Amino acid sequence: MPEPTPDAWRRVDRYLTETLVGHDPVLESAVADQNAAGLPAIEVAPVGGKFLHLLARIAGARRILEVGTLGGYSTIWLARALPADGQVVSIEAEPANARVARANLRRAQVDERVEVHEGRAADVLPTLEGGEPFDLVFIDADKESNTIYLDWAARLGREGTVVVVDNVGRAGEVANPATMESHVIGTQRGLEMLARDHRFDATALQTLDAKGWDGVALAVVVEAGPARHTGGAAADDH
Repeated sequence: MPEPTPDAWRRVDRYLTETLVGHDPVLESAVADQNAAGLPAIEVAPVGGKFLHLLARIAGARRILEVGTLGGYSTIWLARALPADGQVVSIEAEPANARVARANLRRAQVDERVEVHEGRAADVLPTLEGGEPFDLVFIDADKESNTIYLDWAARLGREGTVVVVDNVGRAGEVANPATMESHVIGTQRGLEMLARDHRFDATALQTLDAKGWDGVALAVVVEAGPARHTGGAAADDH
């Protein structure tokens, strides 16, 4: 079997995108406006956006929590999966990113189904406690805080809530026990939390797409609420 190369996997990604996703002027304009505003080009690939969209539909999600809005590209994919009474709550730390996202959401005509909260997610998430539980949580923000975000995914979810954590492959560095990179260490701690925290059942897959070599973790909440212990990853990182 031939080894994958960047040229080969990008060719396959283009084929899969053309075949299964196609072109969408609204989504393509969202990425163009994000780039023009100088936002980092770290949105999910088109096949990844469609993957999130289908997961939300498969889960029958009516309420979705997104940690990390960026320019709203993934937010549009998620909002389009909702029923008429559904809602996406998306959290974005950077006001400039939130402005671009809101404009993109309006153009996509999904803004009435999306609330964009500005602020650090670690500060915003506690304010959502006590509301209706979320059916799907998408975590795509600073990796150093992944354990905090996972803890809140269980607190704000319900039994059966789907949790997706993006960028867990880190171009292979996630398997490097000697790494000194904080974003890789944060990713490792998040995966370790998914493995040992009684509230989750999880797996992860490597991915090769337009964004390169990475990965995605997929979990289901099997017990909602705060952790029963005090010495776990979530407690350590607060």
